[in-house]
Amino acid sequence: MVFFCGSKMALLKSVLSLSALLFLFLSSAQAVEVSHDGRAIIIDGKRRVLLSGSIHYPRSTAEMWPDLIRKAKEGGLDVIETYVFWDVHEPVRRQYDFTGNLDLIRFLKTVQDAGLYAVLRIGPYVCAEWNYGGFPVWLHNLPGVKLRTANDVFMNEMKNFTSLIVNMAKQESLFASQGGPIILAQIENEYGNVMSTYGDAGKAYVDWCANMAVSQDIGVPWIMCQQSDAPQPIINTCNGWYCDQFTPNNPDSPKMWTENWTGWFKSWGGLNPHRTAEDLAFSVARFFQTGGTFQNYYMYHGGTNFGRTAGGPYITTSYDYDAPLDEYGNLNQPKWGHLKELHDVLHSVEGTLTNGNITNDDLGNSVYSTVYTTPEQSTCFLGNTNSTSDATFVFKGKQFTVPAWSVSILPDCQKEVYNTAKVNAQTSVMMKEPNKAESQPGSLSWTWRPEIVDDQVVLGKGHVAAHRLVDQKDAADGASDYLWYMTSVNLKDDDPIWSDNMTLRVNCTGQILHVYINGQYLGSQWALYGTFNYVFEKNVKLNPGNNLISLLSVTVGLQNYGPMFDLVQNGIPGPVEIEGRKGDEKVIKDLSGHLWSYKVGLHGIDHKFFGTDPASASNWQSKDLPTNRSLTWYKTTFKVPLGTDPVAVDLQGLGKGEAWINGKSIGRYWPSYDASQDGCSADPCDYRGSYDNNKCVTNCGRPTQRWYHVPRSFLDEDVNTLVLFEEFGGNPSLVNFQTVTVGSVCADAYEKKTLELACQGRPISAVKFASFGDPQGACGSFSKGSCEGSNDAATVLQNACVGKESCSIDVSENTFGSTTCGSSVTKRLAVEVTC
Repeated sequence: MVFFCGSKMALLKSVLSLSALLFLFLSSAQAVEVSHDGRAIIIDGKRRVLLSGSIHYPRSTAEMWPDLIRKAKEGGLDVIETYVFWDVHEPVRRQYDFTGNLDLIRFLKTVQDAGLYAVLRIGPYVCAEWNYGGFPVWLHNLPGVKLRTANDVFMNEMKNFTSLIVNMAKQESLFASQGGPIILAQIENEYGNVMSTYGDAGKAYVDWCANMAVSQDIGVPWIMCQQSDAPQPIINTCNGWYCDQFTPNNPDSPKMWTENWTGWFKSWGGLNPHRTAEDLAFSVARFFQTGGTFQNYYMYHGGTNFGRTAGGPYITTSYDYDAPLDEYGNLNQPKWGHLKELHDVLHSVEGTLTNGNITNDDLGNSVYSTVYTTPEQSTCFLGNTNSTSDATFVFKGKQFTVPAWSVSILPDCQKEVYNTAKVNAQTSVMMKEPNKAESQPGSLSWTWRPEIVDDQVVLGKGHVAAHRLVDQKDAADGASDYLWYMTSVNLKDDDPIWSDNMTLRVNCTGQILHVYINGQYLGSQWALYGTFNYVFEKNVKLNPGNNLISLLSVTVGLQNYGPMFDLVQNGIPGPVEIEGRKGDEKVIKDLSGHLWSYKVGLHGIDHKFFGTDPASASNWQSKDLPTNRSLTWYKTTFKVPLGTDPVAVDLQGLGKGEAWINGKSIGRYWPSYDASQDGCSADPCDYRGSYDNNKCVTNCGRPTQRWYHVPRSFLDEDVNTLVLFEEFGGNPSLVNFQTVTVGSVCADAYEKKTLELACQGRPISAVKFASFGDPQGACGSFSKGSCEGSNDAATVLQNACVGKESCSIDVSENTFGSTTCGSSVTKRLAVEVTC
């Protein structure tokens, strides 16, 4: 089976059979062990089936954590899983930051306070579509270092950071062996996908990782994902869209799934990926049907790539991931609700799944039954992996129909209580509401100031100089997206290259290049996602005498995945050439070996134009506001939107840059980058058949990302400041702040189910449609079918729901009256209400 990892595909190798057994006990604490048969993780003597969700603390704010974790628990999760991000915690070697959104200990204690367990994925390589895979760029510049291999310099730094995190958790008694929430820890991440590139040193490194981790003496098991040769006692785990066919390399190890991808990340120029609730639930049910013990959603809440944390390169600021909790923390319905129902069923049969004898039968035509049996109870799974045909068959003397690409769960082996293809949860249609505190965008008054100042591009003054072109990682050390390369060319009238037809040619590996000649803008060029080597070439007019060439190289996140990803070039590797043409004759002058002056970052960043202190408020101009002007700073003030709903800022009309709210970066923006025109379909998404990130995509031809999350914790009660650095040139006149809320709610629930409708804290205001019988259509276009309940469904919903924040409806003829639907019709209730 092929699995996808990060932005690459990886083939799980055949696993090895090794024997070892983990027993991890500490007195006066929670004992965490693996059962003799590898069927369960045992916590304080109870065999558990564990459902987990990834919430990465830096991608949300500390103020959001309690609400996100509460919603995860209400959704049926037992565990919260998070990576630990080395680059943000140690931005400068031996200088650490665990404040604000980086307060890992506070995050873990918030998980503990909610009564949930935690999985700590220290890595410290994390992938995660995070800048440089979570490595601090200063690692790259240590003398003699080679990353992710048997290299003493790297291993010393990795051990130092891993030990730091472990000791911080130990000091706060956060491991389960101390009575804390952490039941598992991870070392390294998805190394098995790239290990062959490193040869024997790669295998030696994996062995070292295992020994180093075990030496930390944390009292709970260590795991490695996508590492089929994980040394004992490390438990290897699976990542992918589907892990039902995964087998751990030790028959006594539990079958664990550390990343079930709930959707996919989005890149600039890419489409919006969606994974249906039906397919996601199918993958989970199949995993537990085939003996799974621990399953984690990646992501359960994706969040936002604040600041410059997005990697890739070209990963968007939004990391929504089509997760059960959306970027703003709202319930992504029906995914959240459909999974909650599944979790409740799985928890109800936990004892049977972890203790029962297992019988598997192939019923033919891709239909499989699995029976878990204990003296007290039998639980059955009926799975249909056929991607086109429903299956009707007799099982244990009863007839069942299992839709294509679905799993039915029968807790008592008699009655189906859940099927992955039958969604009974509501669908929430989200909407943006204008800022009711003031009339925007008209109320926003803008000031501006230029980025370029005389001593920079015009005079070519940098911080350092060298007679060569340097990699942007070497010069910037991760401190900025921006690096100026500046050199001068002295041309005489009799220079062989001199002509009226000259061209500047620059070979680039940075994602974006802006070119200035003698302080005048010449042009820009940027790469497409996935192809970052390109050549800028444009006719240029040079003067007799000295000419200053200033090249601004821009990264949009550093490479975060792949073998030796850390060595991928960024910036201007060269050559940089001037070509003169006289008739058929061409003369090339290579400037690569000239004396180049380098300046890291931007003038406005150095002088904190985005800041809130009085010094940053000077020299802003209100007259002659420029538009479509590159390298320009804009500033305005605004009133915070009323209410408590999440806030988003609409940056339509701008080009590319970075935005700050009250001095805090909300990330890179690029609304001028439209998504591809190809790949979308007007037809409803068919959940059947294997999913990948090219299936069920939307947003063709529209801005890749127009709306940007503004956490309410970033906002002040009175006046707030928005600062934009506009790199390409745009018009801020359309910028406005809106709130994100539920506009309407739909449901298409099956008979004998209980339908719950809710407007996320707002009252249900009206019933637009309701029909019980065989209604047709989809949300927003429902219509009545050929049969209908004798009680008016709209009146029933009106009486039960309107004016309330939530309501519960028994979907049955007892509620809606008898119907004329025949026995072959599966009766349903279709509803659409406004909030």
